Amino acid sequence: MALVKVYSGSEIEVTPVKAVLEEAGINPVVKNNVQSATLAGFGTFGQAIELYVEAYEADKAKTLITNYTK
Repeated sequence: MALVKVYSGSEIEVTPVKAVLEEAGINPVVKNNVQSATLAGFGTFGQAIELYVEAYEADKAKTLITNYTK
């Protein structure tokens, strides 16, 4: 299971992108650095939530994201 990062941003930015991928049958993995940092007692800066997909779905996911964010 090789995962590829396809998007990162704030929770507000990531949520609809995740929905677009799910509607297309792609199940992204969410890495929430904000939550991890808060639990560890650290602050966060910038874009802390990342979406990963299986390597074989990365090109399709990137195309969907590009079309959505235009």
